[in-house]
Amino acid sequence: MDLSIIDVGLVTKLLLLLLIGMGPKIALVPFLEMTQKFDGPTKAKIGRQMVLTATITALILLATGALLMRLLHISGGAVAIAGGIVLTLLALKMAAGPTEKHHDDDLGAPVDPEKIAVFPLAIPYLLNPVGITVLIIASDEIVSVASAALVVGLVLIVAAFDYLVFTNIDVLAKRMKPASLIISEVVFGILLTAVAVTLVISGLSQLGIISASAAH
Repeated sequence: MDLSIIDVGLVTKLLLLLLIGMGPKIALVPFLEMTQKFDGPTKAKIGRQMVLTATITALILLATGALLMRLLHISGGAVAIAGGIVLTLLALKMAAGPTEKHHDDDLGAPVDPEKIAVFPLAIPYLLNPVGITVLIIASDEIVSVASAALVVGLVLIVAAFDYLVFTNIDVLAKRMKPASLIISEVVFGILLTAVAVTLVISGLSQLGIISASAAH
């Protein structure tokens, strides 16, 4: 990721990566499942808290990612591989379809809206391994005020889109068919697995374990 030259291609690539890494798709189904027993205002409150938490975390990662990499002696390649491995676990779960059911009532423990808004909805579903990886690597690649402003601006644009989706989830849910959601979840899980593999290959290439030509 070269942030020294800002052009349409770079902006498009970053926006697409952030939509995958911080957009609503991965968090949508878990959000609907975990908030189905709450009323509309509570769902909107959870959505606001989730988006706020993910956005603040994203900006902190962007501000401190490069420093953390230097303190821990971690390379961008290692970050890409780690993000790819964690994303693989999440993507395979999505690709497998809905196989787990939550039985909170059976456990006798009421669900705390504020807690689920932070974990697991904000992280790792909304701000997922792709987003975390992109932001840490971008932090290390920022070379100017313009490049920093670009990444921050794109993060805020994606966050605004998330806010619109999750604070109006009841309106959107009425237009969503359960079967379509399941199919899109499986398809997106397969696509995310491919993204995860690409991250791992890119990381291996950066570390010199495989040749650059093999990574393309």
